[in-house]
Amino acid sequence: MTRRRILASAFTCSPPGSAGFTGGEDILGWNLLIQIAKNHDVWALTQEEDRGSIEDAIATQPIPGLHFEFVSFPGWLKPLLKFQGGHQIYYYFWQMNVYLAARRLHRELNFDLFHHITYANDWMASFVGALLPIPYVRGPGGGAHRAPKEIEQEYALSGRLWEKVRRVGQWIFRHDPIFIKGQSKAGAIMVCNKDSMAQLPKKWTQKAHFFPVSGVSTEDLSLQASPRSEDGVFDVLSAGSLIRVKGFGLAIRAFKLFSDKYPNSKLTIAGSGPEEHRLRALISESGLEDKVNLPGAIPRDALMSKMASSDVLLFPSMRDGGGTVVIEAMAAAKPVVCLDIGGPGLHIDDECGIKLKPASPAETVQNLADALERLYLDEGLRLRLGKAARERAEQEYHWDKLGERLMAVYQPVFQKESDN
Repeated sequence: MTRRRILASAFTCSPPGSAGFTGGEDILGWNLLIQIAKNHDVWALTQEEDRGSIEDAIATQPIPGLHFEFVSFPGWLKPLLKFQGGHQIYYYFWQMNVYLAARRLHRELNFDLFHHITYANDWMASFVGALLPIPYVRGPGGGAHRAPKEIEQEYALSGRLWEKVRRVGQWIFRHDPIFIKGQSKAGAIMVCNKDSMAQLPKKWTQKAHFFPVSGVSTEDLSLQASPRSEDGVFDVLSAGSLIRVKGFGLAIRAFKLFSDKYPNSKLTIAGSGPEEHRLRALISESGLEDKVNLPGAIPRDALMSKMASSDVLLFPSMRDGGGTVVIEAMAAAKPVVCLDIGGPGLHIDDECGIKLKPASPAETVQNLADALERLYLDEGLRLRLGKAARERAEQEYHWDKLGERLMAVYQPVFQKESDN
């Protein structure tokens, strides 16, 4: 394979364990850049705030073929990051500076392809993709996924209003001339779930590819499940940002029904966020103070260790395009209980977990509790699902496998450019 010069945009891109690391988007950006660098020389445009963590990581373990260009933005706009939806507005304007940096670099290095990697939501414009005169690949990204109507009443009134604002905002962004120009020009568009694929107009679907926003490493797959504790406690794990959309209120209520029947059980919800106070109140009201633990956010390596010692991942997110923790649980050979929506609904099949059709909050709580009971009573099923989950993670979600898939996406884009 001929080594080419690739320009990439990765707004979020920090190595796991670094001071700037925030989660799934950082894992995606960092690992896809490493995969691209195995085959091509890549220059990554990312935010100035991540300079320290990235340079420290590269100084410790250099990555041949990977170069970074750090793009700053006026500090007076940073307060936008504190507001719901403000991050997207901040990022939209950040891209204008990215385009200027990309144009300068292209004059110097004459790139063969531009890849917009992180914050590739299926409604967000890419100035570089639309305006820089080189082949363009976009994604993987999501955005079209919505909380099912059956379960929207689980939101507070403000949450239901925000869902409507979100949909209107997406409609406006999808009619942005820069977005339309970029999508029309793109040689390949990668999307991470069925909702985003269905949202694409027919004129763009022929160049669309399913591609996950999450993956796992060989180290993740090497985790060994810990033996059951001597007291035989059934250990349920849930993890993610403590926000209403993640459905942790559903998880607690379902666990209440389950633990009333099977008291030798416990639930850990790892994460931090604005929902913590409400969740602690719900735990107290349910009389679960000695059974449900909220340890806060924990480092990824600690979370993976906790995953290995748990029996099942309970992840009832009501709107999730990716669901990184689902794939991490699969790598740790744990069955997953989730809703059949978005990314989780694509990752999990009947061979490696239990996914439930969205229903009313009361029905969903009961169905989640029933799924936990099924796994509790049938250890053979639990182990079979976990084994199949690990095999699926290794075959479909290992970063090296995803790197090979990405090169296969690039190839016809390069070929089309050569033919022209």
